[in-house]
Amino acid sequence: MRRTFLRCAWGALLAFAGLPAGAAEPAPFVLGVAPHTSARVILEMYQPLRRHLEAALKQPVEVQTAPDFTEFAKRALNQEYDLAITTGHQARLYQTDASYLPLLTYQADFKAVALVPKESKIRSAADLKGTTVLGLSPTSLVTLWGLHWLKTQKVPEVNVRYVSAADSVSRQVLSGEASAAFTSLANYQKLPADQREQLRILAESESMAGRVYMLNKRWISRLNSIDKALWVFAASPEGKQYFEQNKLDGYRKLRSRELEGMDPYAAETRQLILGK
Repeated sequence: MRRTFLRCAWGALLAFAGLPAGAAEPAPFVLGVAPHTSARVILEMYQPLRRHLEAALKQPVEVQTAPDFTEFAKRALNQEYDLAITTGHQARLYQTDASYLPLLTYQADFKAVALVPKESKIRSAADLKGTTVLGLSPTSLVTLWGLHWLKTQKVPEVNVRYVSAADSVSRQVLSGEASAAFTSLANYQKLPADQREQLRILAESESMAGRVYMLNKRWISRLNSIDKALWVFAASPEGKQYFEQNKLDGYRKLRSRELEGMDPYAAETRQLILGK
């Protein structure tokens, strides 16, 4: 339904511009966003960027996501996205295995956290033994970090259950369905105040490569113009509002070898998805 609406809207625009009725309709530019929260929130969150890119590229732009991080990675590796926005470990995988081109990331630090109810008796990783913890999917960065953290703390006997969206994590932990949950610090900070005040951070990761913008290699001839369009968006009132609302602080270029630092997590993701 959404695709039909976009096509109809673009057809009307062509007609208004006086182009022939039979003129070829430009293919949609697909902006793929990893499912760091629900599909509804993602579609709303990326509308300002979608509109900006649509005007800059002069063609329809669609925002797409996937049911979970594993499926999103499979689609990206299958070249289904023109511009993919995903966490650093998957960005590295797309770069090495599918020749995507890294453009930029956000200024705000990306960290993973382990959350527990504020009044919970859980005070250390050892207290999680034999309980259930929540992750976003086996290939999400926050889940991989959480499992590494449990391993380093020598807590192997934990039942891991996966949920489809980060905004349901807090509700399930607070309702007692799990003892802890792994999510990003940014998603924790964006929770409604009443939920956030009922939670406590049990552990926090070091800074990692957060959401990275990866351009499909088929757009290499327009790399500079697409990169410029993103920086123009960052300087616009809509872009500044987007960064402020989502506590992202703006764009920045990737640091030297920043993605290479994600190789261990990328290797685990490759094994989980491709079995190699």
